[in-house]
Amino acid sequence: MSTATQNSESIIWSGEADGWLDLLDQTLLPTELKRIECRDAETVWEAIKMLRVRGAPAIGISAAYGVVIGVQTVGMDSTIADLKARAIEVIDYLATSRPTAVNLFWALDRMRAKVDSWGDDLSLADAAETLLQEARAIHQSDRETCHAIGKHGCDVLDDVQGVLTHCNAGGLATAEYGTALSVFFTAQDQGKSLHVFVDETRPLLQGARLTAWELMQRGIKATLICDSMAAQVMREGKVQAVVTGADRIAANGDSANKIGTYSLAVLAKHHGIPFYIAAPASTFDLAIESGAEIPIELRDAGEITNGFGRQTAPDEVEVYNPAFDVTPAELIEAIITEHGLIQPVTNENVRSMIG
Repeated sequence: MSTATQNSESIIWSGEADGWLDLLDQTLLPTELKRIECRDAETVWEAIKMLRVRGAPAIGISAAYGVVIGVQTVGMDSTIADLKARAIEVIDYLATSRPTAVNLFWALDRMRAKVDSWGDDLSLADAAETLLQEARAIHQSDRETCHAIGKHGCDVLDDVQGVLTHCNAGGLATAEYGTALSVFFTAQDQGKSLHVFVDETRPLLQGARLTAWELMQRGIKATLICDSMAAQVMREGKVQAVVTGADRIAANGDSANKIGTYSLAVLAKHHGIPFYIAAPASTFDLAIESGAEIPIELRDAGEITNGFGRQTAPDEVEVYNPAFDVTPAELIEAIITEHGLIQPVTNENVRSMIG
């Protein structure tokens, strides 16, 4: 891996079970490329909470490595019971970082299952190694999943020249290639030429700061627009498809994604443009029947009133800042997964593909 590639990779584990997690601080992109060394669970928690690492798959991977880091505080003169107790404590702690992205809980449940499998005669070193191997397996699995999503998804773009996306669902949000952006990257790999319109994605501008940067790094034609311009771009016929990622998908296909996604789906429906969700099986929460049950994270008012350090609203104005919204399944043309397309998007088809 070249130094340039490594510097832009969102998640890197260094060393063995006594190693550390190296994250790209995405809050500083696109103007500054800075990495964070996470050597304790608190730093991982803060990185997830403050969006230094973001995107549902990347959050899950980081949390899994966070468990490995968290148990390093247990001394070698301790018992396996002590290590178990500390591992569960760290898992429960990391689960409080963000509420909406189901991949966080999916990854932590895998780490919990690994802890539960430990026998009393297992050495501390071997137990810690099993945690690292599980975190690495989650990381590698996501790489493979992203590439599979791209291969299944690029086929829907056969007759498409212009496409619109929202927020960031690329390599920064995953282990590699991404989900929605994997569709574009794979299309490029196959020689297709796309023009991607990128919503800026208010209030934290993940589209402007991250997605536009990723597309330009790959040499894909990208045009940045304000979120409120999407309808005009559609009306002018500049896009023939919309592709976004998702953070949690209910059993009926209702999909939670970055705030503003729902309105895009409504606009796409009005203009006769197919709207696609690209997401791995780990993003589905089959315990939730519909999007009405998906918890929506509410974030600090300052993200709107004092975005990026400049006050743009009156003091003490009331603010409502949900980070996500839910797009109803009936507005989604298909959900692109690593197993194939769920189309039409129904409870039966979701459970058949994912369950």
